[in-house]
This record gives sequence, C-alpha cells and structure tokens, in this order.
Amino acid sequence: MQFARLADAIREPALTAARGPVAIIIAEDDVEVEATIRHHAKAGFGTILLFAPAELSLAPGAEAGIIRIGFPTMSPDATPTIVNAVAAALPDKTWLYYGYNSEFLFFPFSETRSVGEMLAFHTEERRFSMLTYVVDVYAGDLGQAENAVALQDAYLDQSGYYALARTGDDGPKERQLDFFGGLRWRFEEHIEESRRRIDRISLVRTRPGIALRADHTWSDEELNTYSCPWHHNLTAAVVSFRTAKALRANPASRYDITTFRWHNSVPFEWSSQQLLDLGLMEPGQWF
Repeated sequence: MQFARLADAIREPALTAARGPVAIIIAEDDVEVEATIRHHAKAGFGTILLFAPAELSLAPGAEAGIIRIGFPTMSPDATPTIVNAVAAALPDKTWLYYGYNSEFLFFPFSETRSVGEMLAFHTEERRFSMLTYVVDVYAGDLGQAENAVALQDAYLDQSGYYALARTGDDGPKERQLDFFGGLRWRFEEHIEESRRRIDRISLVRTRPGIALRADHTWSDEELNTYSCPWHHNLTAAVVSFRTAKALRANPASRYDITTFRWHNSVPFEWSSQQLLDLGLMEPGQWF
C-alpha cells in the first residue's frame, strides 16, 4: 500500500485502525532499507510504515506487507513531523516505534520473543514509553565498505559509555539521564554538541496531547524517564549504522578517519545476549 503524501495517509483506515505495535522506518538514503524492513517484520511489528522520498526504489516484493508514504525525509524537522502526525492518527494506546534505515531494534530475548510480548509486559508495569540506547555499529574494514555499513563485518564499542544528570530549570530531572558513548563520543569533534547523546525514547504508547521534540525527547517528562520510581524497567537498544554513515559522508570527517576500530572494538554478533552482557539494555523484571 502506498500514499504519495503524509496528509493522505493519516486519514486512511490503514493508519487510523492500524494493528500494533507499529514501526516507523524513516529512509534517509537507500542503504539497507530492505534489511531494516525485514528485521522489524521478524521482530513482530503488526504494521510497518516506510517513509521515503519518491525516488527511492526497492527490490520487487520488498514493499509487500508494508505501508509506504512519500516524504522528503532529509528536510528539517522531518522526524518530529512524521512521528507526531502518525502518533495522532493511530488508535489510542497503540505502541509506536520509530527509527531510520540501517538501524535495527533489539530488546531482551528478542530472538525467541516478539516485540508485542515485550511491550505487553512493559504495559503491565504501567510503563508507557521505553528508553532505547542507540548503539553505534560500523564496518570493520572501511576499504571494503566505503559507506561504513557491512552487516557481515560489523563492530561495536564494548566500553566507553557513560551518563550525566539531565538538568532542567529546577535542577536535575527525576529518573532522567543523558547518555553518551560510541562514535559520537570518540569522534565528538565532528559531531554537533546537541547530537552527541545516544539515548532515544524510540518506543511510546500513543495518547492525545503527547509530542516528540527535535532532541528525541517527548513533551510529557514522565515518558523521558528510564524507569519507574520503585524498580528497574526494561530498556532496549537500537543498533545503528547511522552515525558511521554520516561520518563517512561528511568530507571533513571522511578524510580524518581511516578506521572506526580501536582497542575496545568487538565484532557485533547480532545477538540480544551480547547487548545484555555489555550492559547496553536492561531486562528489568522480565525473564
């Protein structure tokens, strides 16, 4: 199913009565779009929305079972515009995920359990959003992968992650932290300060009045918390080639960086257990 414009899509039953959980995939280029769709379909999303410019072409059959919506995804504020329009159009209390092409959502035990099962448990704990860490992955050999994307030769940092208190007008915000690490930390001289955080509230349950902001936080501060007050909750990870791609696409950084690997790089095993072992997501009370 295809729609030429977002304004057309949000009035159609395909969205207004969509089966959840719903995944938004924002295609900023043509890199591993089909792999991103396959990964999230396998994870168990009931509806997948692909936002992409009209000129993006996919292999025959790649769009089967998804809803494609035309959108200039590299325009300013594209992400909050897309996410907020979809969130408002979906049925109330629908779980919604958003991410980009060449990003892959992992959650505890995701090889054997569906995203719907995980979110059902999270809802029972009276949690209506989920913190995700954006974990940078990158090609091990940039000579073989010019754009730094190599699914079969992917590496990630096994250390170098840290958190700082998130402050507001009245001091530190309760149960909110700013998280840093990965390529955005190691190559921070090439990254705008406002874009160095690796935390993202990628999963939220829709309800009237909430809005995603440009910094990947939501207008309701409780949605931005990492856990409830009484115990630790589930968190997830978004394994992402997006920063590596950007550093290779930017001429200023492309010629300064000959490799993304360092002494703390390890091969990515495409396993939720590896991410759990590295402390990059939290199972909470879910076993």
